[in-house]
Amino acid sequence: MASAPRPCRPALAWGHEHTGSVRARRGIRRRGAGAGPGPADRRPQRLGVGVPAEPRLLRGGSRGRSVHRHRHRQAAGRAGQVGAQFWSVYVSDDLTGADAVQGTLEQIDWVYRLAARYPDDFGIARSAADVEAARAIGRIASLLGAEGGHSLNDSPAALRMFARLGVRYLTLTHVHNTTWADSGTDEPEHGGLTPRGVDYVHELNRLGMLVDLSHVSPATAHAALDASDSPVIFSHSSCRALSDHPRNVPDDVLCRLAANGGVLMLTFVPQFLSEDYSVWFEGDRAGPAPVVTLTDVADHVEHARRVAGMAHIGLGGDFDGTDEFPAGLEGVDGYPALLSELARRDWSAADLAALAGANVLRVLRETDAAFAAAGHAASGASVPRLVR
Repeated sequence: MASAPRPCRPALAWGHEHTGSVRARRGIRRRGAGAGPGPADRRPQRLGVGVPAEPRLLRGGSRGRSVHRHRHRQAAGRAGQVGAQFWSVYVSDDLTGADAVQGTLEQIDWVYRLAARYPDDFGIARSAADVEAARAIGRIASLLGAEGGHSLNDSPAALRMFARLGVRYLTLTHVHNTTWADSGTDEPEHGGLTPRGVDYVHELNRLGMLVDLSHVSPATAHAALDASDSPVIFSHSSCRALSDHPRNVPDDVLCRLAANGGVLMLTFVPQFLSEDYSVWFEGDRAGPAPVVTLTDVADHVEHARRVAGMAHIGLGGDFDGTDEFPAGLEGVDGYPALLSELARRDWSAADLAALAGANVLRVLRETDAAFAAAGHAASGASVPRLVR
C-alpha cells in the first residue's frame, strides 16, 4: 500500500572513515562461450564507481565491446582510481518470463568470465571483506547487482539462486511496473508495493541482498522503507529538488535514509541532472543541447548531503547508461576532478572518503552476515520467508 509523504528536516552532515566501494552499471543481454569475454562478446555496459587506496577516495568503471576497448576503459578506470564497482547484470524489461531469468544468468556468467580472463585486474567480490582483499592486491573488486524485478519472473526461487551466485542487490523495478511494484516511469498500478512486494522486501532482507530503489516510484520507495529492516540503496539516481525528473529522489524520501541507514548513490546522467537538458532530450533535440557540467553533479551531491546526511550518500556514475555525460565527467577517469571540485567547496578528506565508497562499504558490512548465512543450506537463517 502507498505511504503518505512525510515532511523531514534536513540532517546535519558528518564525516566518516575513508575507504570505499562502488558501482558499475548496466548490461546488454549476451550470448557466447569460451574461457572469457572476447572481441565479439557483448557485456554488461553501465559501469560506475570505484574506490581509492589513499585518503583521496575516487572511483570509476570501464566499458566497451572489444578487448581493445576494454583495455582502454581499464586504463581509464585505473586513472580514475577505481577500486571496486557494482556490475549491473541487467536485461531490458521488454524481455519477460523465463527469457529474462536466462538473460540475467548470462550476464552473471559474463562477469565471472571477465574476472577469469583478466585475473590481475578484476576479482569477484561478495562482501566488504572481499572488496578490501581485492583492493589490497591491486584488483578492482567486482560486485553484482540485478536491475529490475522482471529478472525474477516473479520467482522467489530465482531470487535465492541469484543470491547464491553472488548478486548483492535487486532493483525492484526498471522502466515498467512489475506485478508487485510500481516504477517511477510507468502509470501507477499498485499504489507502491503490493503485499507480495512487501514479502519480496522481507525476503531480500533475509538474504542480505540490498533493496535498490532507483527506478521506483516515490510511493514504492516509501513502502519499501516502511517494510525494510536493512539499509536500502538508490544505485543511480539524483535529487528531484534540483531537477524534477521521475528517476530522481524527492526530499521526503531522501530524508528517510538517515533512519534507515541507506545510501543514495548520485548518478551522472544529464537528463536527471538538468531540467533544461531533460526537456531538450525528450523533445525534437533541435539546436544544441543545454550544457551540463561536473558542477551540476557537485550541486546534486551537496543537496543530498544536506537532506540525507554525510553518511548516506555515494556515487553511482551509470557510465554506459546513456550516450552523453557532463563536461568534465565524460569517463571514469573524471572522478578525481569531481572530488577536487567538492574539495574546493570545503569538503574534508573524511567526507570525500565517505562519498567515494566508505558509506557503501558500511551498508555491505551491515548485511554481509545475513548474505553469508543465507548461502548455506544448513543454516537456520536460510529458511525462506517467501516460497513461491
